[in-house]
Amino acid sequence: MEPSPDAVLIRRTLTEIAPVADKVTSYFYALVFTGHPEVRSMFPAAMDAQRDRLLKALLTAAEHIDNPEVLGPYLRRLGTGHRKYGTQPAHYPVVGEALIGALSRYAERTWGPETEAAWVRAYTAISQTMIDAAAQDGQRAPAWWQAEVVSHDLRTADIAVVTVRPDQPYPFLAGQYTSLETPWWPRVWRHYSFASAPRADGLLSFHVKAVPAGWVSNALVRHARPGDVLRLGPPAGSMVVDHSTDNGMLCLGGGTGIAPIKALIEDVAEHGERRPVEVFFGARSDSDLYDKDTLLGLQRSHPWLSVRPVVGDGLAGQLPQAIGEHGPWNSYDAFISGPPGLIRSGVDALKRIGIPRERIRHDAVEELAGAGVAG
Repeated sequence: MEPSPDAVLIRRTLTEIAPVADKVTSYFYALVFTGHPEVRSMFPAAMDAQRDRLLKALLTAAEHIDNPEVLGPYLRRLGTGHRKYGTQPAHYPVVGEALIGALSRYAERTWGPETEAAWVRAYTAISQTMIDAAAQDGQRAPAWWQAEVVSHDLRTADIAVVTVRPDQPYPFLAGQYTSLETPWWPRVWRHYSFASAPRADGLLSFHVKAVPAGWVSNALVRHARPGDVLRLGPPAGSMVVDHSTDNGMLCLGGGTGIAPIKALIEDVAEHGERRPVEVFFGARSDSDLYDKDTLLGLQRSHPWLSVRPVVGDGLAGQLPQAIGEHGPWNSYDAFISGPPGLIRSGVDALKRIGIPRERIRHDAVEELAGAGVAG
């Protein structure tokens, strides 16, 4: 399909600014904060974690301006997700002005009246979709949930299972994730997967690994205790079980990426299904297989479940290699959860052994990078 004239102009701009993306980002935020200092309080005190995200999201949306099947769901997720920051319709023109200002400064060769008009049209459409999605979501759900920590189970020196009680019902599906903010780092949000299927008592559990320079992860592992109150954003993610099929499930989980896999197992069990579920659970050392006993207990309870721990360095290569030694997997749906490198290598390995790309499910790598798995 031929790109629209606006899409051609937008992509030329994106190509030109790619080598100076850092400068564009810095200038963009300078324009936002100097022109509208009242919005500074909506952002973290330290901007290193947040710095690239807003502009990158806008540029990603603009890049897909001709693809409504991709763009629509992406923008609706962005619009509803931004409610937790306190974003209002009046904030969108502020961001739009800064975006146009930054692009016009650094896209010197491709910028002109036609290009500017194309970007204004694109941003107007993008922002309106996000505003509408936020308004619709506001009619059925809060912008965030308060959640009290009820237990903190330190499984290893760096991994904790944190269980919280939301202050009101929190609907989600097994395999999804949420964004989480701690009282120690206000306005800094990170993504974490739910470690169980929805429970009758309403409690939510997360598996958290403290990583170097990870503000939220270290706060949750080192400092969180029962009684502390966290904030949860809305659920997100499409790595969920399709209960309209009885296809086998091949699950690949690395490190704390086993958390949503465990939730998927519970979901299958609760639906009374007996489809084969094959789980490969990887870690760098045996001590890092922190949830192995729970998974092996589930295996003893469910004859359709098989759990294979995989230990070794080079996790991104080790797990896919182990999967290739078993099978065949051509009648299975695949689920991958873990660090971005594992997801990328896992998708490639699964395609090589014959699983079609459309039957491989995982969370968006760009949302995981620097977020729940790394922060």
